[in-house]
Amino acid sequence: MLWGVGGAVLASAVWAAAVLLVPGIVTDGAGNSPGVAGYQVADDLCDTVKLAKFSQLYPSQTGTPYHYTTRHTALDDMYCSQYRKRLSSDSDYFSIYLDVQFHKKVDPRLEFEAQRSGLQQRKYEISPVPGLGDDAYIGFLDDTSGSDKTWHYLTQVLYVRQAGMTYYASWSGSYQEGKAASVPDREEIRQALLIDSRDALKALGGRL
Repeated sequence: MLWGVGGAVLASAVWAAAVLLVPGIVTDGAGNSPGVAGYQVADDLCDTVKLAKFSQLYPSQTGTPYHYTTRHTALDDMYCSQYRKRLSSDSDYFSIYLDVQFHKKVDPRLEFEAQRSGLQQRKYEISPVPGLGDDAYIGFLDDTSGSDKTWHYLTQVLYVRQAGMTYYASWSGSYQEGKAASVPDREEIRQALLIDSRDALKALGGRL
C-alpha cells in the first residue's frame, strides 16, 4: 500500500511549487488570497486529527504515523499519513493520508478545479459533496491496469476548499478476486472520509 503515499507527497510538492514559483496560475485576477476562514496551523496533524471513524474500521495501527508541518509567508502545509489493519494478524493494510494547505497570497480556486479535471482524466468517478466548505467532491478509482487483472487497487479521495484553505484526504487499499476475505465497502469508506474530514476541519478551527 506504500504506492499511495508517494503520490500524496508528490501532489503536495507540485501544488506548493506552483504556488510559490508561479503564483499567477492560481490567482483570482487580483492576486489576492480570500483568507483562511479562521483555520489554524497544527504542529502535528496526526495528533490533532483523530480519524475516529477510520480507527473503528481499522483498529490496528501499523508503524508510526508520519507527519510534517511547514510554514511560509505564502503557504502553510500540514501532512499526515498512517497505515491501519482490521486485525493485527492481517496481511492486508490500508493507507490513509491528509494534506491541508493555507494559501495566504493567492486564491486556489483555479488549481482546485484543475485538480478535479485531472482526476476525471485519470478515470476517477467524481461526485460533489454539498454543504462542505465552499466546494468539495469525492473521487473513486478501481484500478485493474496491472498485469494481473484479478488485482483491484482502490482509491477514494476527498477534496475540500474553503476560502484559501484546501484539504485533501485519501484512503487506498487493494484486494484480489477470489482470495480476499472481504472486499472493501465503497460506501463505508466514503462515509468514513466525510465524517472524519468534518471532524478534522473543525479541529483546525473551521466553521462548516
